[in-house]
Amino acid sequence: MTVDQLAAAVLLPGFHGTTAPGWLLRRVADGLGGVVLFGRNVVDDAQVTALCTELRSARPDVVIGIDEEGGDVTRLDAGRGSEVPGNHALGAVDDLDLTRSVAASIGSRLAKCGISLNLAPSADLVLTLDDPIIGVRAFGSDPVLAARHVAAWVEGLQTVGVAACAKHFPGHGASTEDSHEQLPVLPRTEEQLRAVELVPFQAAVNAGVRSIMTGHLVVPEWGAAPVTLNEHAIGLLRTELGFTGAVITDGLDMKAVGGDLAVGAVRALAAGVDSLCLGGIALDDTDIQWLIDSIVAAVKSGELSEERLTQAAARSLALGLPPSTVDAHDAEIGLTAARRAVEVRGRIDAGTSPVVVDLVVDPSIAVGDVPWGLGPYLSEVLPGTEVIASRDVSAEEVAKAAGDRTVVVVTRDAHRHTSARQLVRNLTDLGLDVVHVETGVPGPDLGSAARVDTHGGSRVSLRAAAELILKGTT
Repeated sequence: MTVDQLAAAVLLPGFHGTTAPGWLLRRVADGLGGVVLFGRNVVDDAQVTALCTELRSARPDVVIGIDEEGGDVTRLDAGRGSEVPGNHALGAVDDLDLTRSVAASIGSRLAKCGISLNLAPSADLVLTLDDPIIGVRAFGSDPVLAARHVAAWVEGLQTVGVAACAKHFPGHGASTEDSHEQLPVLPRTEEQLRAVELVPFQAAVNAGVRSIMTGHLVVPEWGAAPVTLNEHAIGLLRTELGFTGAVITDGLDMKAVGGDLAVGAVRALAAGVDSLCLGGIALDDTDIQWLIDSIVAAVKSGELSEERLTQAAARSLALGLPPSTVDAHDAEIGLTAARRAVEVRGRIDAGTSPVVVDLVVDPSIAVGDVPWGLGPYLSEVLPGTEVIASRDVSAEEVAKAAGDRTVVVVTRDAHRHTSARQLVRNLTDLGLDVVHVETGVPGPDLGSAARVDTHGGSRVSLRAAAELILKGTT
C-alpha cells in the first residue's frame, strides 16, 4: 500500500444522506477505511441494509460502524426509541445471560444490515451524579459488577461477528464535564484508575474485545494531553491491559481535542491510535483529501513514522471483516429485560385518568433527539390519561389541572436539575398523590407517595413503566 492508501485506511468519517454519495463509493473503492453511521443516515433497517450493500459493493471489507448501545443511545431506532434497555437497566437486573442475549440480539440486527463494528458497550462507571454524559449508559457504580456485564455484552455481540468497542478508556464516569463541549480533567490518580475504572476495560480485553475507544480525558499523572493524544495512556492499554486490537478515537471533531481535525488526526496516530472516528460532523470528498494529505505530510516530515501508520492501517482494516448471518435477534427480549429492571417503592394507584407531567430536558449530544416521555405509553393503556409535556411548569399549574387525580411526574436525572426536584417536592407538599418516575440514574428520594426507577429512557423502559402503573391501578 502507498502512504496515501495507508492514510485513507485509518479514516472512519461520517457523511450526509441515506444513500452513499458517489464520491464516498469512489473513496471506499480506493481504500478508505470505512464510515460511521448516525441517525441522519437511518430511515429503517431495510434502508440501512441497502446502504451497507452499496458500500460493500465498492469494497467487501469496508468498515461500517455505528453507535448502537441500546437504551438511550440508539441510531437504528433514533426515530422511535430503542427496542432494548441500556446498560444501567441490565446492571440493575444483574443477569449475565440476559445481558449476553440482549447484546447478541443487537448484534444480529446489525449483522443483517451489514454493519461490522458497533461502538459499544460503554465500560464507564457511574462515579458521580454530576456526570453529564454517561449516566444510564453505564452498567452501574460497582467496577466488579460492571466488568462482568461488559464482558458478557462483548461476548454476546461478537458471537454474531460484529466487532465490539469498549469505551471510553480509561473511563468517563468521574468527570463532571461533557467532552463534546470541553476537555475534562479526571480527578483521579493512576492508582485509583487501576483499582476502579480500568477493571471493566480489563474484563473487555479478557473477553476478546476487538476494539477500544479512547476518551478525550486528561489524567494529570499522564501529562496534559488527553488520552486520545497521549502515548503513555495508549502504551498502558497495550502493555498493562494486554490489548492487541484496534484503538479507536472518540469523535475527533469534539471540542475536547481542539478544532483542527488534521492536527488531531496526526497526533492521535503518533500516540498509538489506529482508527480515527470523524463521524460527528459530516465530511465531503475535499475534507477526506485534506486529511489524507495532512497525514502523508506528517510521514514525510518525520512527525509520524510510516511503520506506525502501516500498523494502524492493518488494525483498522481488520474491523471490516463482514459479520456473520447468525440469527440471534429477539424482538421481545428488550421488553422482557426492561420489565425486570423496573424498581418500585410505595403503592401505585393512578386511577383511570392520571395527569402525566413529562419534564423535558435537553438530552446529551451522545443521546441526540430521540423520542422520550411516559405520556404516550401511559395514554395507550389508560386512555383517560392527561399529558403535560413541559420544560417549565409550576406545581400550582399542575395542581390546577389535576384536581384530585394522581400526578405522575417523569424526570430524566432529576438530581441534575433543580427545577425538576423542586416540582416533585412542591407537588407532594401540596398534598397531591404523586408518583415519581425517574428514567435516568436513580437519585435521592424526593418524598413522593410512590417512586418508579426505570434505569433508562428507552422505548421499552417507558412501556414497562406504563404497564407497571396500570397493573398497580387495576
